[in-house]
Amino acid sequence: MAVFPTFRGPGALLCGAALMTLGACANSGFDFDLRDNLGNAFDTSDAALAVRTEARPRPDSRGVISYPNYQVVVARRGDTVNTIAARVGLSADELARYNGMPQDLPLRRGEIVALPRRVAEPSPATGARTSGPILPAPAPVVGTPIANDTISSAPLDSSVIQPAAPRPTTGPEGQEPIRHKVKRGETAYSVARQYGIPVKALAEWNGLSGDLAIREGQFLLIPVALSMPAPPPQSPPGSGSLAPVPPSAAQPLPDEKATAEKPKETPPSPALAAEKTKASDTARFVLPVNGPIIRTFKKGKNDGIDISASAGSPVRAADAGTVAAITRDTDQIPILVLRHADNILTVYAGVESISVQKGQTVKRGQEIAKVRGGAAPGLHFEVREGFDSVDPVPYVN
Repeated sequence: MAVFPTFRGPGALLCGAALMTLGACANSGFDFDLRDNLGNAFDTSDAALAVRTEARPRPDSRGVISYPNYQVVVARRGDTVNTIAARVGLSADELARYNGMPQDLPLRRGEIVALPRRVAEPSPATGARTSGPILPAPAPVVGTPIANDTISSAPLDSSVIQPAAPRPTTGPEGQEPIRHKVKRGETAYSVARQYGIPVKALAEWNGLSGDLAIREGQFLLIPVALSMPAPPPQSPPGSGSLAPVPPSAAQPLPDEKATAEKPKETPPSPALAAEKTKASDTARFVLPVNGPIIRTFKKGKNDGIDISASAGSPVRAADAGTVAAITRDTDQIPILVLRHADNILTVYAGVESISVQKGQTVKRGQEIAKVRGGAAPGLHFEVREGFDSVDPVPYVN
């Protein structure tokens, strides 16, 4: 059986401006970047919400946070590239070009500015508790070899062993976060999801504004995720309850044929086009393409339905509406979004030869595209009430 392709989706970008016109705001928590939601086969947004991250390290009095491979500056209120450059002893032009921003651009308090080259390391003289960059914590040593060496080298007549001197700490310890350079088309949501961390933590670490705006060329620190707590230990069999009594040798065992359960039959995939009735002709939406549903809706796993269809099959508008957006996913496969009455959106992914334009009014059942060719061609179809994905089947039945 052919495997239906997952439309990425999780790694088609609906640009922020286009979606803003569809009536959402970033503070609502909705991810404008639909490229990582279509299909949702690898969507990690739920998992990211449960991930706990470390707090961002405290900078020194200059705002510098230093790691072995790079340094950044945390901006203060009223800072610009010019003031930061003067504070750390770098050229303002060099610092501005490295971060892709004007020298006089007002910076938000807490915003991260990457340094193109190293400056003096933090030290007590710059307000840091210790000297040097933040280094990874040393791996635990089994058997304390320093103490063992001390014992083995002690004189035979010695009755007292002096403890080994503790390892001096040369600098603060911690994990170096990934430093991500923003590419064109990325959003805070897509970056957070790429690394499996909450977007709120990404905003806090990088001093993002309330609309979570990021710019091309900007450097972002990816918050360090704390290790997940170990699952509670499983109780051994029989603990906390009476152990099951073994069957008596004098009692015959139950008949296996009498106790075996009949295997459950897997219901066949619905072929809505073959079962079309007069009632479906008056349904809220028409099925956009003829074929069987081979992947059903499952909230958080698949935010639509996948319909098998031959390459080049016509894709029809589910209802009268307006073309809200035409974009592409991360694999450059076109995605089409229609807006209908009552703030309903329909999403069509896995298409090509789009025959409509953004802003164009379409009729119910009008051909808008064709099914894209491939190893297992088909259409991914979503219905969204506002921006909340819902099962499309009740709409087409």
